[in-house]
Amino acid sequence: MDWPTDIDAGYDEDDFGTSVGLGDRPALLVIDLINAFTDPDTSLGSDVTGVLEQTDRLLERFREHDLPRYFTAVAFEESYGDAGRFIEKVPALRELQLGTEAVEVDDRVAPVGDERVILKKYASAFFGTDLQTELTTQGVDTLVLAGVTTSGCVRATAVDSLQHGYRTIVPADAVGDRADGPHLANLYDIDAKYGDVVTTDSVLEYLSTNV
Repeated sequence: MDWPTDIDAGYDEDDFGTSVGLGDRPALLVIDLINAFTDPDTSLGSDVTGVLEQTDRLLERFREHDLPRYFTAVAFEESYGDAGRFIEKVPALRELQLGTEAVEVDDRVAPVGDERVILKKYASAFFGTDLQTELTTQGVDTLVLAGVTTSGCVRATAVDSLQHGYRTIVPADAVGDRADGPHLANLYDIDAKYGDVVTTDSVLEYLSTNV
């Protein structure tokens, strides 16, 4: 990916950002593309039309090859007892109540068949969930991340994905944020330390020729 030339990495780029590539058994993880985050009129939302379009392309190809697909959603009980200090830090999270339309996956990328929506309470898709068990059971060695937000749940999941031993791939045009600054800065950091930041087209090309 072409990065803005005015970003000072602060380190020798020859020692960072080596590509790990995709493995033999990739899975797609669609992170938090729920109505509360994809509707610009909500407190938590923004216009992520492009992210939805690229994610839909990834879903189509992963379904075509019958590769594992998972979705995540953040949702809390009515008492918010499961929200911990997170909801104190981000009061807007009160919009994310279990059983409401706000926490349903956007219809434009809705799950089909037996595709699972993994319920989470915090940023990382691994924290407090059974995602690791699912991936192990399916023999997954690579995790492709799409969704929102780049600086929050995508980054946290990318870090944990690396720490759990997965090749981590982030198509830059299939993830998004509420502002360009955090989006670009976190993509830069992910590519330097935690995974490969690529394009959706490159992932689709790989799947067409190698899976």
